[in-house]
Amino acid sequence: PLRPGKMKQMLAVLVLAMVGLTLASDCGVMDRLIVKRQWSKAFGQGSDRSDFAIALWRDFFSQHPEARSFFERVGGDDEFSDAFMAHAQRVLGGIDMSIALLDDEATLNAELAHLKGQHDARGIGAENYQHLKGSLVKVLADSIGRNFNQHAWGTCYDL
Repeated sequence: PLRPGKMKQMLAVLVLAMVGLTLASDCGVMDRLIVKRQWSKAFGQGSDRSDFAIALWRDFFSQHPEARSFFERVGGDDEFSDAFMAHAQRVLGGIDMSIALLDDEATLNAELAHLKGQHDARGIGAENYQHLKGSLVKVLADSIGRNFNQHAWGTCYDL
């Protein structure tokens, strides 16, 4: 049996561990800086952005071919088409803006609510955000290599 003093110590350790886990799951200042830096490196500029978009959507559609139906009006049957590439860049522009707003929670929340409203109107469920996360993380990791920070992306993507 545990003595009262030992029980209090164990309870204190458990509480501290729970607080630590809670803090560890937040997108902290350092995580935000890492995400911004890694995004800038991977997303790049100019033709790098087109290459990133192609890699992202090819992976996404290979994992979730049923999702092509969400993109019928923007040429989703051909991720190389001009119509789809324009849409892909709009999506990546939304991600880019959201990452830029990681330090401005009120504006970020307004932007995310706006994007959610657009996707809700098209019947795109929340599970698709997680599907996109899987492909985004894979393409980012491929682009960044061994310095990719899974923790920072995991906590900041799920804000």
